[in-house]
Amino acid sequence: MLGRFKQRARRLKAELHALVLAYRDPRVPWYARVFAASVVAYAISPIDLIPDFIPVLGYLDDLILVPLGIVLALRMIPSEVMSECRERAKELSREGRPTNWVAAGVIIGIWLLLAAFSVLLVLRIVLR
Repeated sequence: MLGRFKQRARRLKAELHALVLAYRDPRVPWYARVFAASVVAYAISPIDLIPDFIPVLGYLDDLILVPLGIVLALRMIPSEVMSECRERAKELSREGRPTNWVAAGVIIGIWLLLAAFSVLLVLRIVLR
């Protein structure tokens, strides 16, 4: 059972990488690009909708929301584009681990802005 779980996790990771390549493709509709980028950002983000330290519920978002988001994004993207992106993702993974520092910077920047906004909102409420 553990081997099957690891295989599914590897397949999910490969699909996520293919989604990264797909949302950059100009043949993908804009709404599918936005949704796929959101799914990828949520999947690689260190901040979850439900924090992981909450027993059982903390991992449900990772086990349900991310795969569900990937499935929905895959349905929005044309199949020929996805098959090309899957092949390209396989080639890139054989060459080495892909990194995108710009995307990581954007995601970290968004979370920092949200954190700053939250702190300002709390301070505004407390200081009334």
